[in-house]
Amino acid sequence: MERRDLWVLVLGRFPTQHKIGIPEFKYVANMHGDETVGREILLHLIDFLVTSYGRDPVITRLLNNTRIHIMPTMNPDGFEATKVPDCYYTRGRYNRNGDDLNRNFPDAFENNSASIQPETRAVMDWIKNETFVLSANLHGGALVASYTFDNGNPVTGSLKGYSKSPDDDVFIHLAKTYSSNHASMYKGTGCDNRQTFPEGITNGYSWYQLEGGMQDYNYVWGQCFEITLELSCCKYPPADQLEKFWRDNKVALIEYIKQVHLGVKGQVTDKNGNPIPNAIVEAKGRPHVCPYRTNEQGEYFLLLLPGTYVINATVPGFKSMLKTDLEHLTNK
Repeated sequence: MERRDLWVLVLGRFPTQHKIGIPEFKYVANMHGDETVGREILLHLIDFLVTSYGRDPVITRLLNNTRIHIMPTMNPDGFEATKVPDCYYTRGRYNRNGDDLNRNFPDAFENNSASIQPETRAVMDWIKNETFVLSANLHGGALVASYTFDNGNPVTGSLKGYSKSPDDDVFIHLAKTYSSNHASMYKGTGCDNRQTFPEGITNGYSWYQLEGGMQDYNYVWGQCFEITLELSCCKYPPADQLEKFWRDNKVALIEYIKQVHLGVKGQVTDKNGNPIPNAIVEAKGRPHVCPYRTNEQGEYFLLLLPGTYVINATVPGFKSMLKTDLEHLTNK
């Protein structure tokens, strides 16, 4: 490895630490070093958020109530290895060791024998140390919003060409939120006449099966909803096109962040009001591969669409707490 750091900028009212009730959000780009558009538009996003704070009431409210993490490049070595800009360049896709970082994460459905790379390990530790609720992974080479699962088994329905998660409705909503607010992704025309994506979205497995992907890892082990955003048909476009890519994605990037406030959140405590970490919290009828657990402050953040739900909290040694007919009406 060339020991280049993975830089993250955190924006919000409390950027240095987690605060109870404020959800954690992240954007990650450039895990394939030759896919450069995401890297550049995240730098534009940082500038926009910082300069709009205190001026734009929507952005000010968003930053006051959300802790936003932005990693413009997960694969700086791969980016530096991409010497000649080209739409279909592949040399910089991999890290310095020649590994594809989006095939390098532990997989929920089969044993991934790949050696965990330093960049992958750093992101896994980052996910473990934060209470991320929502995320997106920015790529290039296509124009579509792809959602979990990328891999699967007969239980998820993957034998029928669609690997369905327990929160499939939420993932579809998230993908549509981005595509419908993008300048053209919602049209679903893709990058050529051979492949189209209705409404600009696709189930990952339906597109192509992928083992060891980051979005499935986030969902299964990180308790974080992540989708993959393919933002440009050309992986490494000329610099004079970057401003247009920013304009095409600007509204979608902001609207997607807002979805971190979708659903219900709360805190599990004992009778004295002390937070209970590691409690299992679930919405009835949505069994996860790994049960959702509260963080060190006893918090939970469940992304749910408007509707009526039964929420159950289970803690060893305590009586199960059941909230019945919890009605979530709007995204506030």
